[in-house]
Amino acid sequence: MLARLSADVRQYLLITGNYWAFTLTDGALRMLVVLHFHQLGYSPLQIAMLFLFYEVFGVITNLVGGWLGARIGLNRTMNIGLAMQVVALSMLLVPAAWLTVPWVMGAQALSGIAKDLNKMSAKSSIKLLVPGDRQGTLYRWVAALTGSKNALKGIGFFLGGALLATVGFAAAVAIMAGALLLVWLLSLLLLKRDLGKAKAKPKFREIFSKSRAINLLSAARMFLFGARDVWFVVALPVFLASTLGWDFWQVGGFLAAWVIGYGLVQSFAPHITGRATGRLPDGRSASAWAVLLAMVPATMAALLVYGVPAAWVLIVGLTVFGVLFALNSALHSYLIVSYASEDGVSLDVGFYYMANAMGRLLGTVLSGWVFQRWGLAACLAISAALIAVAAAVSVALPRSTMHVRG
Repeated sequence: MLARLSADVRQYLLITGNYWAFTLTDGALRMLVVLHFHQLGYSPLQIAMLFLFYEVFGVITNLVGGWLGARIGLNRTMNIGLAMQVVALSMLLVPAAWLTVPWVMGAQALSGIAKDLNKMSAKSSIKLLVPGDRQGTLYRWVAALTGSKNALKGIGFFLGGALLATVGFAAAVAIMAGALLLVWLLSLLLLKRDLGKAKAKPKFREIFSKSRAINLLSAARMFLFGARDVWFVVALPVFLASTLGWDFWQVGGFLAAWVIGYGLVQSFAPHITGRATGRLPDGRSASAWAVLLAMVPATMAALLVYGVPAAWVLIVGLTVFGVLFALNSALHSYLIVSYASEDGVSLDVGFYYMANAMGRLLGTVLSGWVFQRWGLAACLAISAALIAVAAAVSVALPRSTMHVRG
């Protein structure tokens, strides 16, 4: 089947397959670390700190990785990311006494670099495969990649909880490291083209975007993802395990179902935000969908404060939040690829995902600190405020008069 496809499409499918394999291990590792160290008695803030370098180096990687991808090609940045994730997983196979906070933070730092090299490589390559006048097709391709990635990350959450419950932390990490090592070796053999390599080697100072639209969208993205991770990364899994008494299977399963559903909605986002209106989404669309999203965590926080049973608030509220967040995220992912320049596309995409990583960093730190001090309702209230800022920033994004085509 692959032989009948064009060379560009074959390369893109191989990159996507690598990205999917990586995403499974990334989701599973996140769940393994949160639940394992909660089981060992770590506080929510200490658990959040385990991911601090993961997010910090995600910021740096996206900024530098876009420049690197434009210079050496996206296939090479993909392979570097896969190799680094194998090393990061291997660092967690040391004796339990060595798994100190600094050591785990170091492993997570490598994992953060690896994840963002992979994501930047996959997202940037789409721009090079779709003609500039086929924006409807571009939106669908971006949504399909992003949605499938998040669905697989959700499966990874479930996989992490299941492996922890059945084989334990060390064996789970060893299984994932072995599987990803095989994917990396296959990638070295099959990915041979310099996809995404800029015609003129960009200078390092060009890593910062000069586009007003990309800068505004990046700012909106930062607040959007900070709003998600302020409750999602640490507060929610710890709340489910400690306050509601859920076991590893239940926590992993719930978070997995949420992310899988979120990914599926992202895949269908063009049919909801594009085809339903007949126009391609723009800054006005991004702002309107963000306003709708902000109402959900604000309502959830109020319900928790007034004593409505937490299990029902979380199950119903997060289902609605997941649908609306998926639409917002898919819309942003389309806009950045649409705004990005074709030559050296990874520079613009890398800068945008740097802002994404900054949002995750902000959300991760707040998730542990705010939850430990004031609880889950406060995390949700802050989430609503951050989304409101994203909506305000999005008002200034360019307006489009283009109709859905392709």
